Amino acid sequence: MANTTSAKKATRKIARRTIINKSRRTQMRGAVRSVEDAIKKGDRDAALKAMANAEPQLMRAAQRNIIHKNNASRKVSRLVHQIAKLAAK
Repeated sequence: MANTTSAKKATRKIARRTIINKSRRTQMRGAVRSVEDAIKKGDRDAALKAMANAEPQLMRAAQRNIIHKNNASRKVSRLVHQIAKLAAK
């Protein structure tokens, strides 16, 4: 348990940030899931539209230290590669 005034304030700030970060992480995961669903269905146009929404969300999450920047880049790269494979079919 925090004893000093500054430590108590820090715990309050952390609690607020945690709620915000959970919300952002949930939105990001939902955006990625919509891309993956479109890829599974084989719908390239829907996948591209969903990717246009998911990529900025992933990069914003990386910028705000919700996920690591390499993790975001890897996810974007893999999703784009899967969408590219749809065009070849």
